[in-house]
Amino acid sequence: MDEPKLNNKITLAGFVITLFGSILFSTKAIIVKTAFNSIHIDALTLLTLRMVFSLPFYLIAAFLTSNKKGNVRMSGRQWVYVILLGLFGYYLSSLFDFIGLQYISAGLERLILFLYPTFAVLINVYFFKQKMSGTQKAALLLTYVGIAIAYYGELNIDTSNPHFYLGSFLVFVCAVTYSIYIAGSGKIIPYIGSTKFTAFAMLAATAGIFTHFLLIGNIQTLHSGAGLWYYGLLLAIVATVIPSFFLSNGIKRIGANNVAIISAIGPVSTIIQAHYFLGERIFTEQIIGTILVIAGVLLTSLKTVPKSNTE
Repeated sequence: MDEPKLNNKITLAGFVITLFGSILFSTKAIIVKTAFNSIHIDALTLLTLRMVFSLPFYLIAAFLTSNKKGNVRMSGRQWVYVILLGLFGYYLSSLFDFIGLQYISAGLERLILFLYPTFAVLINVYFFKQKMSGTQKAALLLTYVGIAIAYYGELNIDTSNPHFYLGSFLVFVCAVTYSIYIAGSGKIIPYIGSTKFTAFAMLAATAGIFTHFLLIGNIQTLHSGAGLWYYGLLLAIVATVIPSFFLSNGIKRIGANNVAIISAIGPVSTIIQAHYFLGERIFTEQIIGTILVIAGVLLTSLKTVPKSNTE
């Protein structure tokens, strides 16, 4: 079977969908930090509630896409890919992210997490045998220097946090696992479609999260009050269901590289929201680091347009 041609042209609809999806995704850290500050809740329970409220939407999407006219059945290998990508992208990465957010600021979390496009490039280089250009190498260096500067500034502010390094490491692992999801989704979405991929990948992630909670979670925490369910619903609708479909649709419309470029709004959006809603400080090192990280990600995501395609 021939590999489908990927769409890499930016359209207005693709741009708007991706932009709003990225901004909505950036609210996740704000909602999670607010929940941790407002109610006594652990990361696993909050993550489980997020998926409880998300589940009906993905079940409906899976049913509709599987029964629509012209639906092509996934092969056994494709099922394995979708399930594994779902477990990496929204089970493991979300778990590491939620736990890490207990220990570091929302602004730093988003900056570390935003390393995922650079990791996706490395995955494509070492596993899919794509060549890395000199521009991409410079971009990787720029990105990591930016993180180092922002991290240094955060260290000078958050000096009393004994779990600062642990939280940073967990979010770093989250970025790695999420990059696996992004790199893999760009390969399989052209074959099975964005909505179908998102629905079944999220169902796989939900199964992983529910299993985890049943094994070690405390069901009594679900009776903590209406506030807990409110945050779970907010996380599900605003920061999970809508943006996940938006970004997958964006990948379908304009390609994974363009989605990564437009998603550069994410860290800026999170930092601004964290300042106004959580009272987190905006400091010089953070601004410099953010600019360098975004510049690096933009360079990482750019590809040279072949001369035959230019007008």
